[in-house]
Amino acid sequence: MIIEIDFNSDEALYLQLRNQIILGIATSQFQEGDALPSVRQLADTIGINMHTVNKAYTVLKQEGYVKVDRRRGAVIALDMDRLQTLEELKRELRVILAKSSCKNIPVSEIHALIDEIYSEYT
Repeated sequence: MIIEIDFNSDEALYLQLRNQIILGIATSQFQEGDALPSVRQLADTIGINMHTVNKAYTVLKQEGYVKVDRRRGAVIALDMDRLQTLEELKRELRVILAKSSCKNIPVSEIHALIDEIYSEYT
């Protein structure tokens, strides 16, 4: 997987990295049990600080996307609780849908956009 970081973005680098890895999982570029690059290796490849990579891996672990194996490092392990995930998704969607409502975007366009994006992951 190619990880693309936008150094001009207002979004924190560790969040960009986290999001890129989640997208990699969703698009099957990473599979259950796959080892991620070491913190040092990924930091060198992308050109960011090792602490930034470590923070992204820590967040991914907390969110249930990876586990840390002493021998293999960060490994994809999707053990997130489904109900917890749905609640997180609901909170995030509330804000997104409120923005859409404020901009008068019809629900039909939102459904079409969701279908388009979701089809990339199935």
